[in-house]
Amino acid sequence: MNDERFKIFSGTANPALAESICHTLGVTLGKAVLGRFSDGEIYFQILENVRGADVFVVQPCSYPVDCHLLELLLMIDAFKRASAWRITAVVPYYCYARQDRKDKPRVPISAKLVADLLETAARAARSRSTSTLRRFRAISMSRWIICSPRRCSWITSGRKNCRN
Repeated sequence: MNDERFKIFSGTANPALAESICHTLGVTLGKAVLGRFSDGEIYFQILENVRGADVFVVQPCSYPVDCHLLELLLMIDAFKRASAWRITAVVPYYCYARQDRKDKPRVPISAKLVADLLETAARAARSRSTSTLRRFRAISMSRWIICSPRRCSWITSGRKNCRN
């Protein structure tokens, strides 16, 4: 099945998971280049049109946590700048989740900071144009998907009506 409004992309954390999800859903994995410059900086480029598409980014934030998190942030920004209609981060392993409250003095709430970073990445690509601002929304926790077999069936059943 090839649906131009529904696309799945993967970071480097677990491309086999993204391919398995695509196989289960009967879609092809989106085409993109994700690499490194010689100094270690991350490079990401989308190789297909995602304008108006419902994009899913599969990227667990497992070891090395910081690299995979930054890849996810850069991918979200690139999809926003490429005018994707909606971006859903599929994060089977959410980094810093065990640091979700302040249990000692003078410690950060790292899980909240990561959530704020993801929201900021979604907002940063907004244009000042009013018509463009309406197209972009900051991601919310409801747009994150924790992978499970039930979610795969939810995606396939709701995919045809995803814009409602």
